[in-house]
Amino acid sequence: MRYAINLPLFEEYANPRLIASLAQDAERAGWDGFFVCDHLVSDLVNPPPIGDPWITLAAVAAATERMRIGPIVTPLARRRPWKVARETVALDHLSGGRLTLGVGLGFPPELEFAKFGEDPSGRVRAAKLDEALEIVTGLWSGQPFSHSGEQFQVSEITFRPTPLQFPRIPIWVAGVWPRPRPFARAARWDGVVPMGDGLGYHEMMSVDSTREVIAAIQRQRTSDTAFDVVHWGSTPDGKTAVMDDYAEAGVTWWMETLAPWSYGWADEGPWPIEAMNERIRMGPRP
Repeated sequence: MRYAINLPLFEEYANPRLIASLAQDAERAGWDGFFVCDHLVSDLVNPPPIGDPWITLAAVAAATERMRIGPIVTPLARRRPWKVARETVALDHLSGGRLTLGVGLGFPPELEFAKFGEDPSGRVRAAKLDEALEIVTGLWSGQPFSHSGEQFQVSEITFRPTPLQFPRIPIWVAGVWPRPRPFARAARWDGVVPMGDGLGYHEMMSVDSTREVIAAIQRQRTSDTAFDVVHWGSTPDGKTAVMDDYAEAGVTWWMETLAPWSYGWADEGPWPIEAMNERIRMGPRP
């Protein structure tokens, strides 16, 4: 199992310079990956500062040498897939082939979509996500590509350069367990980021539920290529024995989530940033 940090780009973490510096700390501490959230707005009563994931990831890529990086996850349904194709290839080159693209439907839809006049329905977002994945990977190929779908139209065009990674940039798909469709989608790609229904950002899925996810994916996989299973975890006190249970279940990435609630925050006042930063500097298994 490998170990990554996941940062919410809110409050002080909206500053790309700070995140780049923390990514350097993470790399020195032995983390294998460094991922950030992708949100436009927050459902909090007093909206906090929010950082842009793509500018932030560019800063992280330039500041690090070894860790995998990426968005966990980007709501691909609210983005232009041809622009995403350009951005992800640029990030892959900037990072020396270390990008992983995490994708999902986006949450909460009433804020991320409806506030901007976009259809928040799950059916439409799922259709956009599937077509966008086809477009992004088609444009990554460096070959003539066209697409005619219900959501997107692309006349024949060729995008270059291609990603550094071969055959392409890995794609992880997020989904809320036990809803079946996101996991059928994930089985077609390179990894799954499961989240438990009704769980908060800082709450962990059980080991048993994680095993159920893995079994569901295995039943639907048609390829024998490597497949990642990502677990959202939180060990603010550095007590990491729980990680072993998830590794035994088949998790390949522990995603240490720096949610302020895990560090004593109660929905008001400043975030406990120093305690959160210290968890990064501890390393994955202090």
